[in-house]
Amino acid sequence: MPFPREIDEGRVMRGQEIAKLGQIKRVDHRTYQVNSQSGQGLYTVVRGPRDWRCSCPDHIYREIKCKHIWAVQFSQAIRKTVGESVVIKPLDMQVCLYCSSKELVKDGVRHNKNGDIQRFTCKSCGKRFVRNMGFEHLKATPQIVTNALQLYFTGESLRNVRKFLLLQGVKVSHQTIYNWIAKYTGLMAKYLDKITPQVSDVWRADELYLKVKGNMKYLFAMMDDETRFWIAQEVADSKYVHDARHLFQAAKIVAGKKPNILVTDGLRSYHEAWMKEFRTSKHDTSTVHISHITLTGEHHNNKMERMNGEVRDREKVMRGLKKTDTPILTGYQIFHNYIRPHEALEGKTPADVCGIEIQGENKWLTLIQNASRVRSKQ
Repeated sequence: MPFPREIDEGRVMRGQEIAKLGQIKRVDHRTYQVNSQSGQGLYTVVRGPRDWRCSCPDHIYREIKCKHIWAVQFSQAIRKTVGESVVIKPLDMQVCLYCSSKELVKDGVRHNKNGDIQRFTCKSCGKRFVRNMGFEHLKATPQIVTNALQLYFTGESLRNVRKFLLLQGVKVSHQTIYNWIAKYTGLMAKYLDKITPQVSDVWRADELYLKVKGNMKYLFAMMDDETRFWIAQEVADSKYVHDARHLFQAAKIVAGKKPNILVTDGLRSYHEAWMKEFRTSKHDTSTVHISHITLTGEHHNNKMERMNGEVRDREKVMRGLKKTDTPILTGYQIFHNYIRPHEALEGKTPADVCGIEIQGENKWLTLIQNASRVRSKQ
């Protein structure tokens, strides 16, 4: 027997109130716990393949959409809109770099070894300049440098990138290409560190073995579950005696918060770091640690393993890393978060889902130019 419409509207309104009061706790990607109206119990809301299910009597016996289900759905909508979006736009190169005047005239061409760069003169201030912010004093054009970055981080070796550029009439050594990677990776990393991504409340951590100068090392990484944003990383000499607190501390700084749920394997260093960094007291359970993960089932770490596969593919081409503090890992983290579209995110980058939009057809160019502008103002 259907119930009156006003009862359904009342459930909707009460669900909105519950969501605003923050009386919802997320257990995993499809399970939530909602405080009962008396405040003395919890109801479990689970998202099934077709609809939502709740353990409250209202849903069980009447088979209707209860206020707890409405509350979870409103909470999800609120979480998607929380946080200000950050839009990084390409620089307007149609104005003077010194006075921002639009009164510009072409004034000759600067002939570089690998291409020509147009010079301009500003009628307002009389300054003469070329519009290649971030690429000053380079013989190569910005397009060549960003093409090299894209090729390298999509899987090509330094020497293969050199061969490709040679087909374009650009003669550079593989060492020069590596110097570009080191220079611009550091520049972009300092700029992006000041932007806080709007990650979710579920984080995943895992470790991956690497070879550095032929020696076994381990890459510890933290990733957001919903957006797949690579939050933090560090290279360790050992797996079992490594202190993971540094990784957790770095992740908290980048995200500006700590997660509600942490998913890891059973490595003891994760448990110790969780107790010291994500708990303020013995009775504080604001961050739940799930460490009994499996290959299949409700608790698994498949998303993290997928990212580990990306790093492994990059390392195979390099035949191991040359040093622990290599810019390659930082560069690939930037590529993963801001440049590479992900099929699981419907063709978006993790940064897009986190509210950081990089505009322009050449995202490498947009990031480098904005990072260079910020550096020049400091």
